[in-house]
Amino acid sequence: MEDSMRDTIDLSQLDHTSEPLPGGGEVIVLDTGAVIGPEASAMLGALYSRSPDSVRNHLRLIAEKGPDKFMATYYVSYGHKSIGDMGAGYAFFEGVSMLAAKALQDSPLYNGQEVSTRYVDFSEQSFMNPAGSKAGESLLESLRAFYLEGLKALLPALAERFPRGADESEKTYEKAIKARAFDTMRSFLPAGATTSLVWMGELRQFADRLPVLRLHPLPEVRSIGEALERALLAGFPSSFSDRRYEATETYIEEMGREYAYFDDPRPVDFALSYDGVRPERLAEYRHALETRPPKTELPQVVRDCGMAEFRFLLDFGSYRDLQRHRAVTTRMPLLTTRHGFEPWYLEELPGGLRERAETFLASYEKEAAALDLSPELVQYYLPMGYRTTIRTTGDLRALVYLVELRATRFVHPTLRARAVQMAEALARTYGSHGLVLHLDPEPDRFDVRRGEHDIIKKD
Repeated sequence: MEDSMRDTIDLSQLDHTSEPLPGGGEVIVLDTGAVIGPEASAMLGALYSRSPDSVRNHLRLIAEKGPDKFMATYYVSYGHKSIGDMGAGYAFFEGVSMLAAKALQDSPLYNGQEVSTRYVDFSEQSFMNPAGSKAGESLLESLRAFYLEGLKALLPALAERFPRGADESEKTYEKAIKARAFDTMRSFLPAGATTSLVWMGELRQFADRLPVLRLHPLPEVRSIGEALERALLAGFPSSFSDRRYEATETYIEEMGREYAYFDDPRPVDFALSYDGVRPERLAEYRHALETRPPKTELPQVVRDCGMAEFRFLLDFGSYRDLQRHRAVTTRMPLLTTRHGFEPWYLEELPGGLRERAETFLASYEKEAAALDLSPELVQYYLPMGYRTTIRTTGDLRALVYLVELRATRFVHPTLRARAVQMAEALARTYGSHGLVLHLDPEPDRFDVRRGEHDIIKKD
């Protein structure tokens, strides 16, 4: 009886703050139920900068005054951003577009997770129609229909192409086949397909990102930023303010219009476009470069060797995976049709489905253009298989980590191909300086173990 009581937690008293979004989604800031919340714990740490007293003395003050009065006494008047580095919050975003999710995640300090198109059937997800027109709705539903048709045709075709081995689990094998089918058909999901994500961050990072989100060129992102601000103000009243500074607001809005999206005016298929890594520094760290064992990162100090930049074309679906590498800087690309549809997706389609897909896409491009929307809004209607221009900049340590993680058989093939090219360029450029890469020897082999890369409820 005691064990069963311990397994049950009463969450009814938790006071989560939430704000609705115009499209029917929601922003939820989590109340974890901590007795000493993120704000108070942040202030407990900050007090060390002004007092040598033991934290036990400050805890007694919290017990006497209560967390709210404790915070009112110190935090609001202190006004230093570093306090917010010691308190963390959780915000959940539901019913937002893929585009908005990428905007929320477009920060080197973002920590969180998003719904995976590899393991979730998106056929019943709602698609955002910012034009609000019947023509827009019809376009989006034609994508849904093709997505469903493709999944139905792909599953048996993939099973025939990659037969299950005698020693392979049927359950794991079926998941791997489904993942491969989702890998292909995600290319026909619109960037306006809705998703859910969580952002776990320090209070300071939420505060720093709020103006960027509120003033983003995409109306949906602005609405999310405003809702998030209201929810954070309600959840952490001592840490956030809705004060505005006109000059700052004007500047951030202007920078958003100018730099929120990247579309290279001189696109290249693939290039190591800039090499700022210093040979004399590589010589200094040669021992570290040569002796690093597999599954081990280079020492942090190697970062001071300098930066390198890669430019290439990559479909928007795989950009979503690349963006997860926060240690490199990858500009968020503008999704358009001008760089073509990624051929790999079409080559994966069985029978006459490829020809139908090519005809469908040619017609779809014209109908999407006829909506007469801004380049930012037309993105909602474009399938994620269209290629975008990528510019990725990072230090050698971050780039080595990226290519070793992404040039494997468990990564989506279109991103894996670019990671292999990046690895070859790194080895060619810095191998003579001692750089050794530990890469998957068979990156293109279908491996059913990808079916194990899931989060499931135990029976």
